[in-house]
Amino acid sequence: MDAYLGERRINIVQGEQRVESDPSVVLTTILGSCVSACLCDAEAGIGGMNHFLLPGEDVESRPASSALATQRYGVHLMELLVNALLKKGASRSRLQAKLFGGARMIRGLTDIGDKNAIFAEKFLRAEGIPIVGGSLRGDFGRRIQFWPVNGRARQSLLDSEKQSIFQEERRIVAKPAAAGSVELF
Repeated sequence: MDAYLGERRINIVQGEQRVESDPSVVLTTILGSCVSACLCDAEAGIGGMNHFLLPGEDVESRPASSALATQRYGVHLMELLVNALLKKGASRSRLQAKLFGGARMIRGLTDIGDKNAIFAEKFLRAEGIPIVGGSLRGDFGRRIQFWPVNGRARQSLLDSEKQSIFQEERRIVAKPAAAGSVELF
């Protein structure tokens, strides 16, 4: 908990999604080519964020895979996020979205960031959920903060010196913080 602001920050890593209605919660993540959808029903005071690595539109045509592998895909995480919001009392007709991420992190390779961005936009259009903000594509990673109760979002672009965070982020295993530890996000 950030005592000064009275906020509790929850970091969302690859393959996760979270829905919250607690006004003291701020959902955070760091994105490169990954995309996060931030959805909110401000009237109900509930929102959520996901963080996906790959679009996964053709996941159904692939051989059965582990639950862990499936969680990397946008097709899975977008469904989970929408369904979790509806289950907690959000109304589909009031949901609004902000999309972030989808950067082109490495020139000369497949632009997975653009594929992720296209998938997220297409998914939300098909679901009838308006995209009211965000920031997709580009060449830099982003740090995102999202207040799920009211839909407010803040983005900080990472400069080239901070891009090394992505090499470290892949090795981080989500563990509860021990007493006295420091959160580096």
